[in-house]
Amino acid sequence: MDETTGTGPAKTAGSSRMRRRRRSSVPLLVAVDATAAAIAACGVQLLFHRWFVPALLVPLWLLSLASQRAYGPAADTECSRRVMGAACLAAAAAGTAWWFAPRDDLLHDALVALPLAAGLTVGLRRYRPARLRSGPGRSAGRVLVLGPAESASELIAALRRGHGPRPQVVAVHRAGPTAADGRAGAEAGMSGDAMDLLRVVRRTGCDAVIALPGPELGADRLRRLSWDLRAEGVDLMLAPVLADVAARRLAVRPVAGVPLLQLRAPALSGLPRLPKELTDRLLALLGILLLTPLMVVIGAWVRLDSPGPAFFRERRIGRDSHEFTLLKFRTMHRGADRRKGELAHLNHYGSDRFFKIADDPRVTGAGSFLRSSSLDELPQLFNVLAGQMSLVGPRPLVKDEVAALSEDGSHRLLVKPGMTGLWQVSGRSRLPTEERIRLDVSYVENWSAALDLSILLRTPSAVVRRTGAS
Repeated sequence: MDETTGTGPAKTAGSSRMRRRRRSSVPLLVAVDATAAAIAACGVQLLFHRWFVPALLVPLWLLSLASQRAYGPAADTECSRRVMGAACLAAAAAGTAWWFAPRDDLLHDALVALPLAAGLTVGLRRYRPARLRSGPGRSAGRVLVLGPAESASELIAALRRGHGPRPQVVAVHRAGPTAADGRAGAEAGMSGDAMDLLRVVRRTGCDAVIALPGPELGADRLRRLSWDLRAEGVDLMLAPVLADVAARRLAVRPVAGVPLLQLRAPALSGLPRLPKELTDRLLALLGILLLTPLMVVIGAWVRLDSPGPAFFRERRIGRDSHEFTLLKFRTMHRGADRRKGELAHLNHYGSDRFFKIADDPRVTGAGSFLRSSSLDELPQLFNVLAGQMSLVGPRPLVKDEVAALSEDGSHRLLVKPGMTGLWQVSGRSRLPTEERIRLDVSYVENWSAALDLSILLRTPSAVVRRTGAS
């Protein structure tokens, strides 16, 4: 094996320090859960003026959570499931007590107190400071990537593209042949490789090791590695082959006793899309009603700034390759299309698939402001209302751009194009062509209502920053 350290500072006795941090988080979790149970107990006492269930709720709740491994190294993993398991266990204990000592108030108060305790526990755990949470998946922890160099680079790029807390990659431990010895990693001495990896783990003080799939990391080796890392108090995570897959599409499915990773199909049509269709049109109608005065002012400004109509109309390709007329406020002088050939050498995409140049001389004074602020896109609310577009989706392309798409890129035509999308909130026009297509395809494959909401909430910030706008 060959080893390359990353950006994080080296730490001595890192794993022991990490274990101390985890141990110190357990009392905090116990205090959080006890507080939740105490609040629920006080609520029951104030409602019913009875003390039996409130007096026993805190210890019963903590014992139930402990039985569900809610205080282990991965206490934040599947937090809701663990808390629900504890609530069911505590309810079973209350039901057993009621069976031997039939008191209606006991069962009644328990069935009121336990949902309150469960809800408060999940809420308080979720909103405690991120630095006090366990596991690199919840906070921006320190991780070491183990696997082939090319796959490691792709994973690191995917981690950097993601939104939310990002882990800090402190090292990359490459598996496989190196230029120095030309041998496959599987042929190298296993004990020596394991010692090399453990030395890097200890020096960096990482919280977890992310192992990438490959022939050098077989089942036996991963099993031994999990035991070695357990002794160091370090988590082992296995990265899926596909880096751009949403977690909700992955599920562990046991087949003949073998745990297999199931990849669920994308939600492209049917009932899951019906709320999106209705929401798009209702919000578009509301936007048109509220923004009509602003659009009238912008239209008048465009007409006064340069000769020509207020709106620009262009044929674009929508869902299932159906053409439609896209509406925008005009941002260029008349005859701009005829000058495209003479300015082709300035195209910063370097290809014919997308055409965009900085400081385009064809853009009007009003158009420059409208583009940078994205106000030129407002008339597309009429396209959304007509059902030709969506508020969120891949950007609509012209026919020549669609003809140049790869097979994977053509998947973006399975959904309606949108006014905003994943690449618009990830860098806009500054992104290279392949990255824009990849983000569009990733949106199609991983669509959910939560993803749409996230993109809509991030859009105003991207517009205000004007990053990559032109």
